[in-house]
Amino acid sequence: MEEKSRNILLSEDKIKARIKELGAGIEEYYRDKKLYVLSLLRGSFIFTADLVRAIDLPVKIGFMTTTSYGNNEESSGKVTIVNDLPDDIRGYDVLVVDDIIDTGITMKYILEYVQSKGAASVKSCSLLDKPERRAVEVTPDFCGFTIPDVFVVGYGLNYGDYYRNVPYVFNWEEK
Repeated sequence: MEEKSRNILLSEDKIKARIKELGAGIEEYYRDKKLYVLSLLRGSFIFTADLVRAIDLPVKIGFMTTTSYGNNEESSGKVTIVNDLPDDIRGYDVLVVDDIIDTGITMKYILEYVQSKGAASVKSCSLLDKPERRAVEVTPDFCGFTIPDVFVVGYGLNYGDYYRNVPYVFNWEEK
């Protein structure tokens, strides 16, 4: 893909500023609640790390690994849990964090799955929302940015196994 040029959609500074705002909103919403942040790996690990540092509350953090993309640009439509919940979440107010809600299939599946495990409440947070691609009814409760239907990379989002470490979100343009 490097034969194409990078078109930066969201700069590192813009992402940092928005995460600070999200953290404040989440902090206010979850004050006096038992917060458990569930990060969906691998895409959301960078976003989750920055987000939880922006929340000044006691937070328990767990990770699940799911897949529906593999190394493709399109979702397969089938969610597979690779690594399940590491903790008993009964009684916790769970915030499921993902890098992007695209078709919505993964988030909808995980929200229902987590609720079935006895969570007191379940909400969603995504860095990016791509509503034009929605295949199921789901809307993030906390959202960083709504973006158009373009394939994006960086800040945790990958192409193949690469580019997660790029500190901004971009897409490719023909050179």
